[in-house]
Amino acid sequence: MPDMVEVVIDSVRVSLMSPQRVVVLRQTDVERYLPIWVGPYEAEAITVALQEVEMSRPLTHDLLRNLFDLFNAKILRIEIVTLKDDIFYGNIVAKADGKIMDIDSRPSDAIALAVRAHVPILVSQDVMDAAGIVPERDMQSEGPDKPAEDAGPAPQPPKSSEADLEVFEDFLKKLKDEPGDEEEKPSPDG
Repeated sequence: MPDMVEVVIDSVRVSLMSPQRVVVLRQTDVERYLPIWVGPYEAEAITVALQEVEMSRPLTHDLLRNLFDLFNAKILRIEIVTLKDDIFYGNIVAKADGKIMDIDSRPSDAIALAVRAHVPILVSQDVMDAAGIVPERDMQSEGPDKPAEDAGPAPQPPKSSEADLEVFEDFLKKLKDEPGDEEEKPSPDG
């Protein structure tokens, strides 16, 4: 097994610009994160398992876990092993009949399975070095009640003048004056 680091799921986030979701993995021993873009269905599968929502019928990843159990195979861990052309590659590492098997998997599916099987998520050190994100030092030292060191006074918002607001007033006036936008009002005749 190459040099690996353990991560946990920090969050599952929604992109407002696309239907994609981002699973943010956090390294357990260092303040470093690995964002992985996943599809909406995989994100939902991960979120459902994290929230321990009971489904009336098994989802695909529940079915996979059930198959591992049925065949007396134990999921040991999942691994994110490579990053090529902005695509992550993963493995499900399982043991059956005394043999260790690496099963090729998309990381999103492997993560969804790891959450259900309660097994570690490991990432190759090379992948973390290439795609991991370390928050800026100023961001780390800030907290809700703790300002950043050496930050100086907080910047004041710019003062707006009436001239600045005239642009918005003109825009709103044009909206009111456009034909076809008036609401039909009942005539006094009924």
